[in-house]
Amino acid sequence: MEKLFKLKENGTTVRTEIVAGLTTFMTMAYIIALNPNLLTGFGANGQGLWNAVFLATCLASFVGTLCMAFLANKPFAMAPGMGLNSFFATVVASMASIAGVSYLQGFQAGLVIILIEGLLFIVLSALNVREKIVNAIPLGIRIGISPAIGLMLMNIGLGSNAGIYSETGGPFFVMRDFFGALTAGSIKESMGSGWGPMVLTVVTMFLGLFVIIALAHRKVKGAVLIGMGVASVINWAGQLLFLNTNPFEGLTKASWLPPVGDLVENTLFKFNFQVLANIGWVTVLTIIITFAIIDMFDTIGTLIGTASRADMVDDKGNMPNMKEALLSDAIGTVVGSATGTSTVTTFIESASGVEAGGRTGLAALTTGIMFLLCIFISPLAAIIPPAATSAALIYVGILMLSGLKKVDFDDMTQTVPVTIMLLSMPISSSIGHGIGLGLISYTFIMVLTGRAKKVPVLTYVLSLIFLVKFFLALNI
Repeated sequence: MEKLFKLKENGTTVRTEIVAGLTTFMTMAYIIALNPNLLTGFGANGQGLWNAVFLATCLASFVGTLCMAFLANKPFAMAPGMGLNSFFATVVASMASIAGVSYLQGFQAGLVIILIEGLLFIVLSALNVREKIVNAIPLGIRIGISPAIGLMLMNIGLGSNAGIYSETGGPFFVMRDFFGALTAGSIKESMGSGWGPMVLTVVTMFLGLFVIIALAHRKVKGAVLIGMGVASVINWAGQLLFLNTNPFEGLTKASWLPPVGDLVENTLFKFNFQVLANIGWVTVLTIIITFAIIDMFDTIGTLIGTASRADMVDDKGNMPNMKEALLSDAIGTVVGSATGTSTVTTFIESASGVEAGGRTGLAALTTGIMFLLCIFISPLAAIIPPAATSAALIYVGILMLSGLKKVDFDDMTQTVPVTIMLLSMPISSSIGHGIGLGLISYTFIMVLTGRAKKVPVLTYVLSLIFLVKFFLALNI
């Protein structure tokens, strides 16, 4: 282990790395069920396709994270990206409608787009183009990425991670519907049977958060993981005692065998080029560019932001082995396209593992193995309450805000882009969009204050690309 991952050099141990890897997995295990739900309309397009995407999610996450472990030796985990998967599902439905084919055929055409994107990124990573793009991001924006991601994590934890459904509708969210009701009036009746689970969610979330803080204050190893465990027990007990529901019911009803047959039949190497030809290659090219831009800057932002929190960057904000980390995400995307899922990217939930002490690829290896095991033990991952993972995300998000102390608030070229990122990332739920708006604002400020010559050419190019991308998105 020492020879492979250089544990002593990175000031860590095998135990710490394994705990960190498990922590990361638990905070992002939701993707195993949520990704196939989003890509198949919550099973509306066939159980066979749902099963195939579930298996593809596990496999692509495993391979991508494994590459991160051995190529880059970083504690970051990979999986099909949130936001990108929803966009993929929208594009697939649109293509199927235009071409007059089934959703499955449109899905198989969409996998071609993901394949092209992944192969393009492999080439760009090998030629160091993506690394040069990273270096073209101004230092002030790089510093601001970490706290902006922190707010985004808090928004996910408090806002959208634990949605509640009931016979009266949904999803109902903690900040919008529960705490929002404190000023807008009671919504207990409007939530119906969802009121009980909502109260339990709030209790679970905050008790879990306070347990994590208390343990971290005492420097207990694995504080985040233990806190999530305590929060899970609280939630399970609440469901059994107060809601009269059995949180473990799925363990007996779920299938424990991997649905290999559904994968082979529906998505494994099922690339449909004919549908793409029918909708026109200009439209296809626009979609590919959009996917590529979002994925590239989501990954770059996550790597820089999380690495900054772990002190893995130098004075200029550069992370060692960035090329290998970016190559890992590209390989994961290619594997995802071949097996049946949307773009694979680095997950911001990796920050929870970093906070638990993860500093090397051994943490990523642990997370990757858990994804592989989920092919057989997915029902166990499914019983982790979203509210328990919310506690971890809120805690890590709070810690990442400490990066703001490095921002020079007397320099408007830093203050304005960072402020815009702090607002835009949690609102848009996109790291890439936040970085794009930060780059555009930085470039305009430099030009309008007579410092145009100090802006690198590549920074101008990136700002222009984002401007074009934002306008193109209006027509997709």
